[in-house]
Formats: sequence, structure tokens, C-alpha cells
Amino acid sequence: MATHTMRAIRLHEFGGPGVLRHEEAPVPEPGPGEVLVRVHAAGVNPPDWYAREGMPGVPAELKPPFHLPLIPGTDVSGVVEALGPGAGAGADRLSAGDEVIGLLRFPTALQGSAYAEYVTAPATDLARKPTTVDHAHAAGLPMSGLTAWQYLIELGHDRPSPFQEAQHRPMALDSATTVLINGAAGGVGHLALQLAKWKGARVIAVASGAHETFLRELGADEFIDYTKERPEDVVRGVDLVLDTVGGPDSRRFLRTIKRGGSLYPVYFGEFDDEENAELGITVTLTQVRSNGAQLTELGRLVDAGTVRVALDSTFPLADARAAHERAARGHIQGKIALTVD
Repeated sequence: MATHTMRAIRLHEFGGPGVLRHEEAPVPEPGPGEVLVRVHAAGVNPPDWYAREGMPGVPAELKPPFHLPLIPGTDVSGVVEALGPGAGAGADRLSAGDEVIGLLRFPTALQGSAYAEYVTAPATDLARKPTTVDHAHAAGLPMSGLTAWQYLIELGHDRPSPFQEAQHRPMALDSATTVLINGAAGGVGHLALQLAKWKGARVIAVASGAHETFLRELGADEFIDYTKERPEDVVRGVDLVLDTVGGPDSRRFLRTIKRGGSLYPVYFGEFDDEENAELGITVTLTQVRSNGAQLTELGRLVDAGTVRVALDSTFPLADARAAHERAARGHIQGKIALTVD
């Protein structure tokens, strides 16, 4: 490859969206087992702005190593440019010119440097891009899709969450299962809804009223506008709650779940193990991990029309600041993506 520099978004200090700089950076070189990807689009995810802010409030022992200057981004869709040593091995080996998607090095590295024209990635983190969608939609799939998959379908690893020792084991979903998804219109939520419906479950979607039509089109059987009524006041006897919002308020969903059911907070909250045991409810969470094989399965569901990635908005790479400002306003419907010309 003739060029040695590229355009990228870099952080030289921590702070608000204004610290995101669009500038020249060296093109990375793929190491053993890695490929160099020419980026066409990058997904925008919460860890991106956590990293931008320097993860304030997170204990040092829970922070993965990251150093400035830093190129943010973990989700990528693009084309294989070159292969590092050993990256072309395996039955489903990649070749230059292949279109790929991936969640890069997560959570081993907080960020995978996806906000750039080129990025290196472990070949095992990548899957072939779904052929039925463009790169912007494909870039919205990796982190959110794998989070939904690892919570609801298959964990795919045995590493405990840094926030809980108990091993997460997804509940089997079928036509006899009722699932409530809080934050159903967001990145994880709208994909989790579709995966639960794929398994035959009845789904109650919780979001603000502006998202009702969108979520019913995705298959929601029931919709609750949280601005008008609290789901914990009107729902009882569900098998599973996937709370994509999580945090301190997640405990309120315990009253909606039947004995023997489960609560999965994507962002862990404050729970009492004794209370959970008395109610007969399992509360577990996990931390999403890169997984090219699972991403391949998700891509097949996209190509089959079973799962649709919705885009809230797209921004050129140079406007990453505007993308982060959009994320900060909340009420996102689907995903935000950066496009690389």
C-alpha cells in the first residue's frame, strides 16, 4: 500500500465532544493473525464516549489500558486491504478485497481505533459483511448485536463479568416465554427485540411514545410508553426482563418477573442477593466480547431479513463531534454511524 498516513479521529485529552480531532495519523500495520481493513463505516457506541471522557468514576482496577493519543471506535465495516502473518489460515479464511464487519478487541482494549480510514483487527474478531445492507447499516451491528446475542442467545465464553462473579446463562426462549425489553428502541434494544421474536417469544417493548410505530414494525407484541406509565406498575408475570438501560433503577423490574424468571441488566445496578433468592429471580449480567463466529450468525439473520439494523443518523468521519453530540441528546432510534469516504 503506497500511502503511509490516513485521516482519523484522535483524542489528545479527555473531555466533551470538542476534544475529538480530525487529523493525520499513521496507517497501522497488521501483526500476526491480524488484517488491515479499509474502513467504510464505524459504529458509535457508549464505550466511545466513556473513553472520550476518560471513564470518570470507574475504579482504576476496572479500566482497560488506554493511552493518548487515542483513536476511538470499536465497530467497523469495511474491506480487507492486507493480511498479516497467519491471518489467511482457517476454513473460512479472509482475502484482500473481502467485505467484513467486526467488534474490535473488546473488552481487552477499551477502544479498537475504528474512527479512521484504516484499522487493524484480529481476524477472529471479523465476520463477512451482510450482503443485503450497506456499510453504514453493517457498522451498526457488531457491538449492539453481539450484546443482544450474548445476553439472550449464547454467551460464547466463560469469562465472568468484572461486576459480578455469577456466570451468565441465557434463558431458553420460545413461544411460552414473555420478554420485557426496557430501552427497546436503542441499539441493543431494537436488535434484542428481533432476536427474541426470532426465538418465538412474546415481547413487551418499553420506550418513549415516539418509538411505538417503529417497535411494533419490528415485532413488539405490546408497547409501554414510559413517559405515561411505569412498566413496573402495569406489568406482572414476565419470564425475563432485559434492561438495556440498567443502573441503579434496574431493581424496580423485579416486581414484574414471575418466580423462576430472570433479570438481565446490561449496565449493572444495585441488587440484594437475598432479596433475589427470596423472589426466586436470577439476576445476571455479562460484558460483551468480540466474537467473529457469533457475528457471522447475526449477519446471516440480517441477510435473511430476520433482523434489521435501524440507523438513527449518519455523519461523515470528520463530523464525529456532531455524532457524539447527537448521542448525548438521547432518545436514539437504532444506531449512529460514521461514514468514511
